[in-house]
Amino acid sequence: MKPHLTRTFKLSNDPQFEEKFWDVIGLYLAPPDKALVLCCDEKSQVQALERTQPGLPLGIGNIQTQSHDYTRHGTVTLFAALDYLQGKLISSIECQHRH
Repeated sequence: MKPHLTRTFKLSNDPQFEEKFWDVIGLYLAPPDKALVLCCDEKSQVQALERTQPGLPLGIGNIQTQSHDYTRHGTVTLFAALDYLQGKLISSIECQHRH
């Protein structure tokens, strides 16, 4: 078994999913002139960890290693967007969580 090679998926229960799906696909197939395309995502509760010991370096036939021990520094939320036209990543890390 190779669980790291497993592919996952999720079926949507949104009744408007197919309509939204084709709206997005249509932008790829026939993009409007001078369109700004941003791909945005949020990853919340990212653990800010610091390893207690340095890992062993890469070597021929060896992968980089890291220790199991770490110090927690709380969590952060990462917001990111990719501006395809400019080839730039726009990001923000928020340390405070306000709901």
